[in-house]
Amino acid sequence: MDVRRADERYQGGDPAAGIETRHAFSFGPHYDPDNLRFGALIACNEERLAPGAGFDEHPHSHTEIVTWVVEGELTHRDTAGHETVVRAGDVQRLSAAAGVRHVERNDAAVPLTFVQMWLAPLDPGGDPAYEIVRGIADSTPYAVPEAGAMLHVRRLAAGERTAVPDGAYLYVHVVRGEVTLGGEPLGTGDAARLTDARDMEAVAVAATGAELLVWEMTAR
Repeated sequence: MDVRRADERYQGGDPAAGIETRHAFSFGPHYDPDNLRFGALIACNEERLAPGAGFDEHPHSHTEIVTWVVEGELTHRDTAGHETVVRAGDVQRLSAAAGVRHVERNDAAVPLTFVQMWLAPLDPGGDPAYEIVRGIADSTPYAVPEAGAMLHVRRLAAGERTAVPDGAYLYVHVVRGEVTLGGEPLGTGDAARLTDARDMEAVAVAATGAELLVWEMTAR
């Protein structure tokens, strides 16, 4: 298990424009050849957008982009004709495939926080695709077969336990709260990268409980 703390993330974004970003992996000017990916995961960005702030239209290709809103509302528009407001509890996926452009904005009057994760597809190319699942439940894993990956959402009350899936590659991101994972304490924004995980368990230790995003991956 390789633990990466929240304060170790690369700081990015444009604070003057109301955009604050924390990158878990090598990204843009923060090039780190030893931190390019884990399993299929090539980016896990914590984004904070002030009211009215956002990312203007920009391109993506050969990437599965999965977004989880922590608080606020994210307005998404893309060149494939989709326009959606993504809220807390929703899972949004944009398959960039051979190429797509999109806009991401906070059009609400309150701050927006979201986690965006990029995965490398098993086979590049194809046509862009879009999907949103509203109010995903803990017991309903979200499959991204294009990347050989499965997303598990875990919401835990104080003291509650949950089994972490066995897998070749597991990435556990703490959205909020505090947990112990295999005896290792993890706080908000911390992440653990596990290889060949077996019989692991997460336990919420904070009075407010915890929320986890767990990627189960077969590909590297």
